[in-house]
Amino acid sequence: MHGEYKVPGGKLVVVDLTNQDGVLRDVRVAGDFFLEPDEAITAIDEALEGAPADTDAAGLATRIEAMLPEGTVMYGITAEGVAVAVRRALARATDWTDYDWQLIHEGPQSPALHMALDEVLTAEVAAGRRPPTLRVWEWGAPAVIIGSFQSLRNEVDPEGAARHGVTVVRRISGGGAMFVEAGNTITYSLSVPSSLVSGLSFADSYAYLDEWVLDALGDMGIKAWYQPLNDIATDVGKIAGAAQKRMVGPDGGPGAILHHVTMSYDIDADKMLDVLRIGKEKMSDKGTRSARKRVDPLRRQTGLPREAVIDRMVRSFRDRYGLAAGGVTGEELARAEELAATKFSSTEWTARVP
Repeated sequence: MHGEYKVPGGKLVVVDLTNQDGVLRDVRVAGDFFLEPDEAITAIDEALEGAPADTDAAGLATRIEAMLPEGTVMYGITAEGVAVAVRRALARATDWTDYDWQLIHEGPQSPALHMALDEVLTAEVAAGRRPPTLRVWEWGAPAVIIGSFQSLRNEVDPEGAARHGVTVVRRISGGGAMFVEAGNTITYSLSVPSSLVSGLSFADSYAYLDEWVLDALGDMGIKAWYQPLNDIATDVGKIAGAAQKRMVGPDGGPGAILHHVTMSYDIDADKMLDVLRIGKEKMSDKGTRSARKRVDPLRRQTGLPREAVIDRMVRSFRDRYGLAAGGVTGEELARAEELAATKFSSTEWTARVP
């Protein structure tokens, strides 16, 4: 069995092992990390050798830490990272490069249709009828997207939304509200097989699925990092938030994960505060009390047009994992349009948590 895991902010850890009658055997740990003294790598292998195969990641990390020589220095590697690589090997997790990724980047669409496309495309990946997909959104109207479990009246000021022509929709994933306008945010979705994050905890899956965009931002000169549970941050504050929804496959099969992210390119904070009820408190915490304030971390830090930032992100993904141009099929679009009309535009769904 073979497992790989890139430690967030660190290096790649690779584990090869066999599972003999429920016990780990022939364990070999490798990677591009740094480790002193040399015998520490042997100590890690020995710590894992003979461990019960059902030991969770925390238990494996404890075994490793107990065996490390005194004064061991680990750079780019952690005991927890090795443990996760072991769990991924045992779960027969797949890797980004195991797939033929498809890119969908089409013209502006309504907020309700975007919600529906996320559901339909991820269900298609879960059923094995669509390859793993990166979809970049373009917005046909300003919107507030509330999380699946948020209270509509607690999150949105209806008078402010009406005043600014903002559509309110509810997505299928959890998390907080997002305020978006065409040209001022960058939103994308990953629809991936569940096996890509096999062996990872819920929290670790966020960091793992965000790693590529952190690298892409780094290529543009932005030092960004994953901030648990679901934020991407820089030294000027949060620049993006992620959310996930997990779907089972047909007949209860492994299924797929929807992981979508909205990034702040150049947001009108005053308008956002007029539409979101809790935005006033959140923004005051960030020192943005003054009027006419804009939240523009990506525009300011890159100096690039929004379209150029998207192009560089897509190029970075393609260079790392491969990415072929694709599109929404006619059947997928028809199903999404029906869902947009019957579910995501309905009061029953949008106000399901009043």
